[in-house]
Amino acid sequence: MRYWKNLQENKVLKNILLFLAMLGPGVITGSVDNDAGGITTYSVASATYGYPIIWVLLPSFIVLLVVQEMNMRMGACTGKGLADLIRENFGIKVTFWIFLGLLIADIGNTATEFAGVAGSMGIFGISKYISVPATALVVWILVTKGNYKISERIFLLFSVCLLSYVFSALAAKPDWGQVAHSLVNPQIQFNKDYLIMVLGIVGTTIAPWMQFYMQSAVIEKGTTMDDYKLALADVVIGCVATIAVALFIMVACAATLHANHITINEAKDAALALKPFAGAFASAVFAFGLFVASIFSATILPLATAFYICEAFGFNAGIDKQPEDAPQFYALFAAILIIGCGIILMPHAPLIAITLWTQDINAMLLPVVLISMQLMVNNPDIMGAHVNNKAQNMIGWATTIILIAMTALLMILPLFDSFK
Repeated sequence: MRYWKNLQENKVLKNILLFLAMLGPGVITGSVDNDAGGITTYSVASATYGYPIIWVLLPSFIVLLVVQEMNMRMGACTGKGLADLIRENFGIKVTFWIFLGLLIADIGNTATEFAGVAGSMGIFGISKYISVPATALVVWILVTKGNYKISERIFLLFSVCLLSYVFSALAAKPDWGQVAHSLVNPQIQFNKDYLIMVLGIVGTTIAPWMQFYMQSAVIEKGTTMDDYKLALADVVIGCVATIAVALFIMVACAATLHANHITINEAKDAALALKPFAGAFASAVFAFGLFVASIFSATILPLATAFYICEAFGFNAGIDKQPEDAPQFYALFAAILIIGCGIILMPHAPLIAITLWTQDINAMLLPVVLISMQLMVNNPDIMGAHVNNKAQNMIGWATTIILIAMTALLMILPLFDSFK
């Protein structure tokens, strides 16, 4: 009893337990960045350009950290989700068009995640007609039969599983000195294909729907400004883990595929191509990471979409609520799952076209979401004393302007092909 009492009075232990209790939204939101599309982008980029393109991860980290901190702070300060705040401050018409675009894009993105499930399980000889419906069923049970605490722990486990890419990178036996040099010494190529690849790497770390999920997760967890320091640590750890996973993916592909002049088009190709150079274990681990990332995002993405759309229009939402208490939320979640699965199970589904189309919609919506966030986080009527300081404003607006410029370039550059 005395030993237990000493433990209860131990301040260090209390702080550790408090931090572990706060862990969740930042790590989960950061990890879900590394979905099937993200893994594909990192794999193709490093297989094509090798170590020299790894430098892009550093500015990507800054972008991710700045935006996620603002999301967390808005949620903790206001107790409201981003969708709710946009409706209150910009009106129902703006909200309707933003969320219509997000819904269409997220259905396409969900289909892409199920494509990742199909591709990764196909490497192990499992048909997509088994893996995709089975995954959808598991996702449905997790969300409808669990609660936020249980789901959060499972999501955190998924986040840890993404560290499996460390083994693939180590098995590839990379030149770590060259990796370190490439991180801090950019070797920029001034051509359209390289620039598009750079924009793709930065862009895959931040998507419109992620911002809504982050803020909603903060609210469901009950985070307030009293918890700011611990919540910020959660955000920082999530961002570091996200970029670390991306780094190991890029290192694995640069050390093997680029070094041996192997061209790939998607993450599944990378898993298969690794086998002759890094061994069957590295190939299997890469495929497992793709599966974990895909099922993780196939859960989070439709969940986030259903949550913020219901929040925006005043319907009950949240996995802590029973289906009869939030029928619109669960109906929308089910519809996104079913449509996403249906697209993948269609023979000859144009997955590449779907992916590009949804990314175009994301690109158009991203500046709108970022500007809305910046205006609200600087509004004392919304944030009180917790508005951005000068340094945060400088970084925040610079990040917003750079991302808008990069998004515009990403949309404009392909047009030049039509003049050839």
